[in-house]
Amino acid sequence: MGDCPSGSARAAHSRFVQRIRRRYPTELALLPPGVPGRETIGALIDTLQAGGRALPAALRVARQLVIERLAVLDVEQQAPLDAITLTMSTLAEVTLDRALAQAFADQDARHGAPCKDDGRRAAFWVLGMGKLGAVELNVSSDIDLIYVYDEDGQTAGHGNSHAGVSISNHEYFSQVARTLYALIGETTEDGNVFRVDLALRPNGNSGPPVVSLAMLEEYFLVQGREWERFAWMKSRVVAPASAMTSGEALPLRDVVIPFVFRRYLDYGVFEGLRQLHRKIRDEAARRAAGRPERANDVKLSRGGIREIEFTVQLLQVVRGGHFPELRTRSTLTALERLVAVGVMKPETASKLAEAYRFLRRLEHRIQYLDDQQTHLLPTDDADLGWIARSMGLICTADTCELLDTLGTHREFVATEFDALLHDGRTPGAGGCKSCGGPPPQLDGEAFLERLPAAIAARVRTFCATPKVAVLRDETKLRLAKLIGRASLAIDEVDIREDAVLRFIDWLEPLLRRESYLALLAERPEVLNRLLRLLGLARWPMRYLMRHPGVIDELADARALQGRFERAAYLRDLNERHSAWTRGGQADEESLLDTLRRAHHAEVFRTLVRDVEGALTVEQVADDLSALADATLDCAIRWAWQHLRQRHRDDPHFAVVAYGKLGGKELGYGSDLDVVFLFDDADEADPDKAAEVYAAFVRKLITWLTLRTAAGELFDIDTALRPNGNSGLLVTSIASFERYQAGRGSNTAWTWEHQAITRARWCAGEPRLAPRVEAVRRAVLAAPRDAAALRDEVRTMRERVRAAHPVPARDGQPVFDVKHSEGGMMDVEFAVQTLVLAHGAAHPALRDDIGNIALLQLAETVGLLPPSVGQSAADAYRELRRAQHRARLDEAPTQFDGEAFATERAAVRALSRAVFG
Repeated sequence: MGDCPSGSARAAHSRFVQRIRRRYPTELALLPPGVPGRETIGALIDTLQAGGRALPAALRVARQLVIERLAVLDVEQQAPLDAITLTMSTLAEVTLDRALAQAFADQDARHGAPCKDDGRRAAFWVLGMGKLGAVELNVSSDIDLIYVYDEDGQTAGHGNSHAGVSISNHEYFSQVARTLYALIGETTEDGNVFRVDLALRPNGNSGPPVVSLAMLEEYFLVQGREWERFAWMKSRVVAPASAMTSGEALPLRDVVIPFVFRRYLDYGVFEGLRQLHRKIRDEAARRAAGRPERANDVKLSRGGIREIEFTVQLLQVVRGGHFPELRTRSTLTALERLVAVGVMKPETASKLAEAYRFLRRLEHRIQYLDDQQTHLLPTDDADLGWIARSMGLICTADTCELLDTLGTHREFVATEFDALLHDGRTPGAGGCKSCGGPPPQLDGEAFLERLPAAIAARVRTFCATPKVAVLRDETKLRLAKLIGRASLAIDEVDIREDAVLRFIDWLEPLLRRESYLALLAERPEVLNRLLRLLGLARWPMRYLMRHPGVIDELADARALQGRFERAAYLRDLNERHSAWTRGGQADEESLLDTLRRAHHAEVFRTLVRDVEGALTVEQVADDLSALADATLDCAIRWAWQHLRQRHRDDPHFAVVAYGKLGGKELGYGSDLDVVFLFDDADEADPDKAAEVYAAFVRKLITWLTLRTAAGELFDIDTALRPNGNSGLLVTSIASFERYQAGRGSNTAWTWEHQAITRARWCAGEPRLAPRVEAVRRAVLAAPRDAAALRDEVRTMRERVRAAHPVPARDGQPVFDVKHSEGGMMDVEFAVQTLVLAHGAAHPALRDDIGNIALLQLAETVGLLPPSVGQSAADAYRELRRAQHRARLDEAPTQFDGEAFATERAAVRALSRAVFG
């Protein structure tokens, strides 16, 4: 940043700088070159006190010397914005800490220390709000403070004199607050340190100056208003200095975070912020009435700093419950993180950040002029020209780059803000394009008559339910508008009528969860995407009923394009885990919910791509399988860190996938067939590893299967482990190898070898993957009696068929695409037989390449007659498609007996070729 002499000619235009240089010519030399840091500011105060100034005067003079230095560095463009705001915030922290220490000393001398019930000293926290809380304090700002103490009680007292009597902790800290104001906020001959504003405290200016933690929590629960959530999002302990690093304020954080950030996507805050913004704009307009110079307020006018902050804070509050990485106080950092989680386009965030920096730099120069807390552009040409030059711009009578640049930034900010905070009053919101009059009544005949007959009938039934009858009038109005919009979409955007009926069915169980109604009201494009999705298949509605939070995925059309990306998914989860950890909230409940929400969102994205026709059946299965692999891998890492008796930093542990997951043919809601293995030993206690991993697997299964507030993750089936349900939940890889190889008395059955044809390492320690694959390939390479194998597999196939009979429908035979003769199970059993019978002679058959590729390979190497393998592969693909389509629409997977004749013939030909 470089040094800048106090005699800087450019800074000398500032009347504030001129005044400081006249009054404190000697003291200016006390600051070393460069941007003042915490230690420098502290040393400056010490030096001023050592020179004979009392603490109040020393604090005030220090403040003026620091701001003079910042003005010089800033206008010479030798210090960036974040250095200026950091220094101002640090100045506030240091001066508050010094003043607080003095206040404590004064009150302790009078009344003794404030004590809690256990005899320990009660804690007191000075909370910085707004720009101080965000470390974004401007150079002539007031400071918004709230005073909180942790527990009621009495002071220790000092005997029986009046001055030494014990008082309540509340009285003690109230006197501390008054002393703080005297030391920091009062204006003396040396000015003030900071103007102190306590208006953000509970109950505002009518509330007590200090509150206990219990009082604060009760206030949040009973009286906390929506706009206060935005204010408290920026809150931060700024004094005493010890509390900023010791962790003593963690109980305060545990009260504030649930108030600010809900556990759901909180679109209900839109209206609260909309009302707050209207008040601010109205106040700005009132102040500017008849005063045109007040229209150029870089903070409060249209497109100003406040609208950038509101834009960012709104998105943070809406999603901060799900995305802890959004819980940052800094506006610029929040913009970066909004991009990272996909909430804001990179180009939008970049332009907002550019506008924010410009407006804040402009704000500082306005305040450097006279050290006034103002945000109005000066009307004096000389002042305006000086500001422009200090920002590297030109401003003359003919042209003013400053005003042009300001106008461009403000127009962009205002456009983005208006787009985000529109009032949702789109044409036809109540079910008609141009009708005026009163708002629609959900059960009113005038409203119902405008709806299609089937939808009107469904709404009448809907309104007759007790759930609807007890709704607030505001909620009923919102429902009427949504149903009206949905009905209009039938003609306007080509939505099917049954999509609207499914939409109403989806709404019914969610009536108490008004945040989802708010999302649809605020984002009409989300409603249209939802209706289109519901019109394409029934399964999306079922999934949305189970996991309504995923509807937010429809807000960003970009997220619904492309394919699942493992690296991006795990990166997002790791960032979320880091955010929980930074906030001290990486408990098991939070992590379980985080895994579930992330998994549900990815499944839903795949589902949307699927029903839109953007993915093939094979691509859907690949993506769902890759998603399961990644989720298992993340769960292993996170759960291990919460295992108390773990004996190493990372587990030597693997998950082996079987069945649909092993074959990468996973469907929506498929069980995960898995086997758990470890390769580890504790040299001091060889049995310890087995005990540790047994406990770990129990925890891991709980993590994967437990239903939490965020829903469920997977159903886990471990029946394919050695010795089935009577075997150990987790096995050493050496024992697994012996079992599969048939060494000893405890060996695998043929059906277990059938299963291992589709097995693969899918999660855990990567170095175990080659060992798992080596065991699998050794099993498949073992020579076998082909005739005996065919007999065993044929017997097993008949058992499976008997366990899944396909009854006739109305006396007519039906064809089940999976279990009937000529169905998918016949293909899978035939492929398993080919691999086991010929894997020794044909190593390529041991590769985990899927049923279709294996059929094609078997034909290529001569194990199947010409065209039999390819025809069976085509049939298998078509049967999978039919099954997939039926399940998406919640239709039966049994068809007329004559259906799929070509495919069934191809499968029968395969069976004859394999089994004779």
